[in-house]
Amino acid sequence: MLHVTCDLCRKEMCHGHDHFVVKIEVFAAHDPGKITEADLDEDHMEAVSELLREMEDNVEDTDLAEPTYKQFRYDLCPECHKKFLRDPLGKDVAQKFDFSKN
Repeated sequence: MLHVTCDLCRKEMCHGHDHFVVKIEVFAAHDPGKITEADLDEDHMEAVSELLREMEDNVEDTDLAEPTYKQFRYDLCPECHKKFLRDPLGKDVAQKFDFSKN
């Protein structure tokens, strides 16, 4: 029998009981500019070749770079699912902290 645990409250749920899956994708936003006739007429192969050469020269730097795409998957019980839908970014939780003015 498959056992699922809520990733927020750690409540165990048996297979067949209601639970919810949250999938999140994080990726770098890209807002391309307008393509002009000059862009279409230009030969971009030299620029691509130069980028490839730079990438080959900086192989060790790419291992340290932050990933531009990441996926997450979470299992939630019905109660945590409702909480997540009300505040998916956790803004309410962040505002509940009351720091002293020392």
